[in-house]
Formats: sequence, C-alpha cells, structure tokens
Amino acid sequence: MTISQDAFAPLIVVTGATGAQGSSVIKALEESSRPYRIRGITRDPSKPASQTLAKKYNGLELVAVDAQPENKEGILKAFQGAKYVFLMTMSAVFTSRARELEEGKTLIDCAKAANVELTIWSGLEDMSKHSNGKYVHVDHFDAKAEVTEYAKQIGLPFVNVEAAGYMQNYSTFAAPRKQADGTYLLATPAPADSIIALIDTNEDYGLFVRKAIENPGASEIYAYAEEITHANAAKQLSEITGKTVVYMQITEEQYKKGITSAGLSEVAALEFTEMWLAIANYTYYGNKEIKSSLQGLARTPRTFAEFVKATDWSAILN
Repeated sequence: MTISQDAFAPLIVVTGATGAQGSSVIKALEESSRPYRIRGITRDPSKPASQTLAKKYNGLELVAVDAQPENKEGILKAFQGAKYVFLMTMSAVFTSRARELEEGKTLIDCAKAANVELTIWSGLEDMSKHSNGKYVHVDHFDAKAEVTEYAKQIGLPFVNVEAAGYMQNYSTFAAPRKQADGTYLLATPAPADSIIALIDTNEDYGLFVRKAIENPGASEIYAYAEEITHANAAKQLSEITGKTVVYMQITEEQYKKGITSAGLSEVAALEFTEMWLAIANYTYYGNKEIKSSLQGLARTPRTFAEFVKATDWSAILN
C-alpha cells in the first residue's frame, strides 16, 4: 500500500520520524491494507535522513517541529486533526531523568489538548519499583514509566508500547570487542544465563504500534521478538558470522570503567550497570506476561538469528 492522501483517511502523527522507532512505525503503517495519512515530526525536514525518508514513502508529510517543552505551541499545532499520535522521547541517558520526564509530559499534554482519539506511547518499565528500591538509577526506564503513570492520571486514551532491547545495539555501540587472541567479547555485569528481550527495532517495532491501532484492546504491548540469554546471543553470533564471539560476566567496577573509558559519564556508567542487573534479576518487563503481545501482529518479527544473518558484519567484526 501507499500512504493515503484522502482527507477522510485517519491521520497519525509520528514523533521522532527519522529515528529507529518512528521510521519503523511509518514502515508498518505504509505496509497496511488500511489507508492512513501520516505526518512525521522532525527537527529539520531538509536534512539527509528526512529527505531519504520522504523519498522512500510517497505521500509522507514531514513537518519541522522541535518537540521540546519550550515549543508546546508548535507541538500542539502539529497534532491538530490527528486521530492517532505516536509519542517517544529522547532517552535520559543523553539528557537527564528530569528532562525526559518534562518532554514526555509535554507531549502527553499536547495529545490531550488536541483531542487525539488514541495516543501510542513508547514507554518502559519502572525498574526502581520492580526491584523494590534496589536499582534506582535506571533513569531511561524509570522516566518513561513515570510519563506512563502521568498519562493514566490525566485520563488520556493511550496504549503503552514498550520496545525491548535493540538488536541493532549488537552491531553498533555494544558490538563485540576484538581481543588480542582474535576472539570477540561481549561483557556486562549480568550472568551469562540471564535473559534479555530483544527486537529488530528498525524492522519490527512498528508492527506493535500498528497492532495497537488495528487490533485495539490491550493497554500495554510489549514489543519484542524473543527472549535470549547473553550466552546464546554470543553463540548465535559465532555460528552465523564465523567469528569466535564469547560472553563474559564482569564485575560492576570493570563494566563502569569500560563505559567511562568510552567517553560516557560516571552517571551513565552507573545507570547502565544497574540496568543490566535489574534485567537479570527482574527481567526486562518486570516478570510480566508478555507472550500475548506477539499475537495479532501483521507478520512475525525477526528472531535474533535472522537479524544477524541480515546484517553486514564485515566492518564490525574485522
């Protein structure tokens, strides 16, 4: 299908249109047999990423909006006429918990003021709550969870679609590191047999947003393809790429040192450390029932093995 130009087709506004989640939402809706008008929000429609997106999806409307709390009027204007909005925020890892919370609440307020019929929000779990206060520094999870609670409190009709860990992380900043003996190492403070939920975000996150629109009913949808142990992830990388990839559980201090040596702050190092430990002890989704989220999708999401097979590792594992 193509994106509709029919004025009677429902309009969905997608924030973060050029990012992994936003572009995946556009992809999934464009693939639907149902007609949608799609308005993508981006800071600069003239930048290469925006132009590439516009060329790929004929009929996509891109509007220049800086979706920050200081531009509430501009956000509200962009939401006018929308039946659906997809909302996401910049991770607290790159800003702060307070800033992400402020951004999220602003978007939620604008969706309510615009009388949007259904808001789809990209939230995450409250790791402080799940761990009974043991892990209180996983800000990029907890800030989103607080926005979720805020949306509930103000009575906004919304669905929380929580993205699992990005498979793309294994080919970018969390890629296996080459060792002196020629092997490649994956290392976190989590045990090798602990489990993480994963999704090929670029390809499949949008499927779950589409489900929220076309198969309504659930107030929370867990956007994941499979749950896999760290050891199994390393094993599959080895078998498919032909490289020797191993997983090692390292100490918290060793992990923090690796994060700071990569140029991130000590705050970020603590946040990522507690994230891995919280996931290992309480699962990515806080021990919730998640398998029902895989039902009613337009197609089956990629497994980790399928992601690895579809990825060019020549410049990553070299």
